[in-house]
Amino acid sequence: MSSRLIAVAVDCHHAEALAAFWREALGYPATEHWTDGHGLTYVELKGPDRPSLLFQPVPEGKTTKNRLHLDLAPDTIEQRDEVERLVTLGAKVLADPEDEHWVVLADPEGNEFCVLPRR
Repeated sequence: MSSRLIAVAVDCHHAEALAAFWREALGYPATEHWTDGHGLTYVELKGPDRPSLLFQPVPEGKTTKNRLHLDLAPDTIEQRDEVERLVTLGAKVLADPEDEHWVVLADPEGNEFCVLPRR
């Protein structure tokens, strides 16, 4: 018996704004909002055949490098074009090593992720 991944939770200050960035970046079709027993509202991106992305507001800021990050690969355009598109949406390029196949970016709240070549 095993578990299955149902969501990736992202701590953030502005759940609505960060969810909007990731919805555009990844093309999620649906956004849901729900409130927990403490009155905290979460924003969830949902789509068929993929885990949800759950944005949960927290008071503290990000202080160090992520221990977990997302790796993205564009479906239809080339890697450099995808990096440009993500920067236009609000991402920032952190590293573009010449000897590697990925580009490291940060989302609008500073969470690192990588863009790899199209598969």
